[in-house]
Amino acid sequence: MDTKDLEERLGYQFSNKKLLEQALTHSSMTTDIHRNYERLEFLGDRILGVTIADMLCNTFKNEPEGALAQRFVCLVCKDMVAEIMKGLGVSDFIKTVNPSVKYKATVLCDVGEALIAAIYLDSGAIETAQDFVKRHWTAHIDKKSRPKKDYKTMLQEKTAAKKLPAPLYRMLKKTGPEHEPVFSVQVTVGDKFEAVGSSGTIRHAEQDAAEKMLIEMGVIDG
Repeated sequence: MDTKDLEERLGYQFSNKKLLEQALTHSSMTTDIHRNYERLEFLGDRILGVTIADMLCNTFKNEPEGALAQRFVCLVCKDMVAEIMKGLGVSDFIKTVNPSVKYKATVLCDVGEALIAAIYLDSGAIETAQDFVKRHWTAHIDKKSRPKKDYKTMLQEKTAAKKLPAPLYRMLKKTGPEHEPVFSVQVTVGDKFEAVGSSGTIRHAEQDAAEKMLIEMGVIDG
């Protein structure tokens, strides 16, 4: 497997190519724990966590622990790691029996964490792995780590306060390829209000629908 292009995207050249190959190998290819990425993922998850925590403490010096914790969760979550790996084109290099699996957020996240560990083990310096994290996460640390508003809870509270029926959510359809689906969800409040939201997950589609409902009800600005 020629990984030169991937190494350029990662910004790191491996001395031990077997470590890189291991970080890219799904357990469906081999159950040998020294040849698939599962152990590397375990280690990389810890390196990612401590690096992000350090970055947050240095960036937001006056924020309380609760706010830092919310930002931390956003930056180390499956969707964030997967988004960064997708942007680096890592999917093209993942080795798995089922090709569609390599596009799943869970797998991309696992591989991302495994790559962090592989860089650490290959370089022999945790600082090198942390530099990799800083290089690819810094752009997300402010905007993407802001705690997202819970529009579903807000809608629930507003309808209760106005003595309206509780919001009801219903999935309308699922479109797009299996590895990148789009869900459309409808929310209704009695027979007076209705809105439709869409996103890559049902949970986020519900949030989108709730936000649009709140706009329709005049609770928030569009």
